[in-house]
Amino acid sequence: MKTNNKVVIIGCGNVGMSYAYALLNQRTYVNELVLIDLNQDRVIGEVMDLNHCLAFAPSKIKIKAGDYQDCSNASIVVIAAGSNQNPGETRMDLIHKNSKIFKGIVTKVVESGFHGVFLVATNPLDVMTYLTYRYSGFEPSKVIGSGTSLDTARLRYLISEKIDVSPKNVHAYVVGEHGDSEFVPWSNATIGLQNIQNFLSAKEMDAIADEVKNAAYEIIKRKGATYYGIGMCLVRITNAILGDENTIITVSTYDKDNDVYVGLPTVLNRNGADKKIYITLNLEETNRLQKSIDLIHDAIASIKK
Repeated sequence: MKTNNKVVIIGCGNVGMSYAYALLNQRTYVNELVLIDLNQDRVIGEVMDLNHCLAFAPSKIKIKAGDYQDCSNASIVVIAAGSNQNPGETRMDLIHKNSKIFKGIVTKVVESGFHGVFLVATNPLDVMTYLTYRYSGFEPSKVIGSGTSLDTARLRYLISEKIDVSPKNVHAYVVGEHGDSEFVPWSNATIGLQNIQNFLSAKEMDAIADEVKNAAYEIIKRKGATYYGIGMCLVRITNAILGDENTIITVSTYDKDNDVYVGLPTVLNRNGADKKIYITLNLEETNRLQKSIDLIHDAIASIKK
């Protein structure tokens, strides 16, 4: 019997629709897609436009406009709603605007009877994912944020361009907050089986890490928003979950010791965030990760006050 892999997208702005369009352009386990947004006319238009692509799509997906009751039997609910990051704003500047929006959204999803996996794509990412966890009352494994998956993709692309290898053979991660305190644990980075220090100088590694961290600001300055990259990341996470892949992706998952969500390499499968893969960090990297965690923790505390 065919599994009903239903995905609901809440928020049909640039990120939500880039994700939907990316789903249509790849082979995916998703066979039903429901769009929810406050702007009903926008949703109807998006559904029409997407359905007109189906003749050329590699996968067959039923696409429709819906409401929160459609979440009741969904496998994944993707939350892409909220205020966008404007030029000059940090992701953390969005915290109070988006925290108010999220409580209503998550409550309505849970009231529908939803028991799948929440996938969060709204900034500040780690804080919004934590709030989804708290508002929903779900097990931590069932609430996931896109985390530093996009940052890791940017990192691997930049390294691959620098040393002329496929990004698929670059084994390096960005961890911590999806934001200004994120960092690259270079001590664990390899190209194939060789340490990355055989290919890049310390100066080159610092320059690449800075470019990754500032990538969103540069894109926003030039075109107003980032959405293609995160759309592709969300598809990759979706397929890892629905395909029960046991794939390692740097998503935002729950850190019980610090009571925060933070981006770390995590095994994803049908259970959601199945387990974290703990990497050995040197002293400097350990301190940087804790600093990033503390920043997220303080941001969460500012909402609770």
